[in-house]
Amino acid sequence: MFINGHWIGVQSGKTFDITNPATAEVIGQVPDGGVEETLQAIEAAYDAFPLWAALTAYQRSGFLYDAHRLMMENLEHLAQTMTREQGKPIRAARNEVKYGADFLLWYAEEAKRVYGQTIPAPRPDQRFIVLHQPVGVVGAITPWNYPVSMITRKVAPALAAGCTVVLKPAEATPLCAVEMFKLFEQAHLPPGVVNLVTAADPVPVGQTLLEDPRVRKLTFTGSTAVGKHIAREAASQLKRVSLELGGHAPFIVCKDADPVHAAKGAMLVKFLNTGQACISPNRIFVHRSQVEAFLDEAKKRISRMQAGNGMEAGVSIGPLIGPDALAKIDHQVKNALDLGAEVICGGKRLMGGGLDKGYFYAPTLLNKISPGMRIYREETFGPVAPVVPYDSEEEVVEMANDTHYGLAAYVYTQNLSRAVRMLEKLRFGIVGINDINPTAAAAPFGGMQESGLGREGGREGIAEYLETKLGGLSV
Repeated sequence: MFINGHWIGVQSGKTFDITNPATAEVIGQVPDGGVEETLQAIEAAYDAFPLWAALTAYQRSGFLYDAHRLMMENLEHLAQTMTREQGKPIRAARNEVKYGADFLLWYAEEAKRVYGQTIPAPRPDQRFIVLHQPVGVVGAITPWNYPVSMITRKVAPALAAGCTVVLKPAEATPLCAVEMFKLFEQAHLPPGVVNLVTAADPVPVGQTLLEDPRVRKLTFTGSTAVGKHIAREAASQLKRVSLELGGHAPFIVCKDADPVHAAKGAMLVKFLNTGQACISPNRIFVHRSQVEAFLDEAKKRISRMQAGNGMEAGVSIGPLIGPDALAKIDHQVKNALDLGAEVICGGKRLMGGGLDKGYFYAPTLLNKISPGMRIYREETFGPVAPVVPYDSEEEVVEMANDTHYGLAAYVYTQNLSRAVRMLEKLRFGIVGINDINPTAAAAPFGGMQESGLGREGGREGIAEYLETKLGGLSV
């Protein structure tokens, strides 16, 4: 763990193992922290906050530029660590490191764009000045599916705003966080500005961050159930929260779309990170006139996908993160088949060629999905593409919005009017129109309804870490 500028273990020496989900082999150990270490980290961040916040935006920007440079210089090492620990193919891991580095670069620049304002006053002897100042100590909790970029997406805007940070990475992927904090150390961030607590059990660490009044904001990416708990607990201290939670993204192929082009996009985004992404399409709505052509192209593309260890050349489908994920997907697929779904390809765990040592599920294409099936209602987080036929635009908009989630949605159409209507009618925080990657460090990312609160990225991302202060002056 990295606390107050030093690498430490726990007093008892207790650690926990980290395994490669492709091979089940132990690849490292990290300290098993808890309440005591979290309190140490909070104290370090609290003590460091006044000096860090007092630096000029240009000074804080310089540290972020250095961290960006170091991250790019160590791109291959970070990517290989990620593939061994999380399982994603090495090419995808390299792309994630680049994406994560973008947040450091963007907020190195955005730190200098935190503008105030003056407001005309009703009295001639009065002046109003608005300032934006850092909220204070930030508790950050990051997920396992994007174990590098989710760190920078939270830490970069927090540091740019003048906040200090205590970060708890997912228990499945702490090695990526350790490597990232080594780079923060090399960037010579002052002691206490960034702190890392690793733990096998996230509850004591998270609860301490929630209960300690010195922590003024919590930012969390993970499940909706945990996000709701954080929001409830944070309310007792009116603690600021940013929550990026689950998704159940619809992918809509309109009747005027090119079904081959749409299938290419759908398969690329569906099987990104083996389907383990919150913006992964979970319900693929295809106009009934396009279903046959769409399924044919989708099946061709899936047949070319190779599952295996992400370090091997040609692999595009990595393992699931663990046995629970495997069981959930298997249950959803079996439930769909029992209720009348059709397997076009896949639909089973992969066991041959040494894959039985890891948690591999075949890339799967299902047809004839209906609202009564679990997969229609529940987030899958795996390599299963469920196709739902539909007949009219009004029908598909209603079906797409029939969820308590609201993170991402996708629409393929060649009609500009339809594209605008869909963008306005779909109740999702992100809508990609003929675009399967509607994200960037410069763009706000976040959801509606039970997919979260707040935004990460863009100007909105740094605003989440700032308080607004009004100065009224009588002159």
